[in-house]
Amino acid sequence: MIAKLRGRLDSFTADQAVIDVNGIGYLVFASSRTLSSLGAIGEEVVLHTEMLVAQDMIRLVGFSSAAERDWFGLLTSVQGVGSRVALAILSALSADELHSAIAAGDHRMIARANGVGPKLAQRIANELKDKAGGVALGPAGGGVAPARGGFAADAVSALLNLGFRPAEASEAVAKAEAEIGPEATLDALVRGALKKAAR
Repeated sequence: MIAKLRGRLDSFTADQAVIDVNGIGYLVFASSRTLSSLGAIGEEVVLHTEMLVAQDMIRLVGFSSAAERDWFGLLTSVQGVGSRVALAILSALSADELHSAIAAGDHRMIARANGVGPKLAQRIANELKDKAGGVALGPAGGGVAPARGGFAADAVSALLNLGFRPAEASEAVAKAEAEIGPEATLDALVRGALKKAAR
């Protein structure tokens, strides 16, 4: 399993890039958002990756962040959402925007992505609301805002390394951050999230 690539950007097209890692070129499919963040040809890049293995092919999909990779996994868990549709959604919406749309049940925002009709967008919003720890945003909703910032993303990554599922990790960190506050350190967030997850 290839989980991460660090190398130089060799070439790219509208939906894929070739990353040269010590002389080996890895063909990586990615969202337009990720591809636009790679920089110039020849520069060093780091991509989080997901290896898709089908009966007739092996495909590597790349992401600019672990959060984007986690959302890809959640999106492709929905019936009717394959890798291409998931990448189209991640091209149209950032991880934070997607989290907000699902938490608010805003299927119209999800339907902005190419190839996503109203029915599929509604299914995505409905099925992922609980999996993504989807709750109303802001104090009026009485829920938990999605985890944001570098420490929150690192804390989610730490929980994933401990074997938590993406949705569980994201929800636990979001709850911990809401309780501790935005000034929370990484250590405090991880400890708080582990306590929340244990309940």
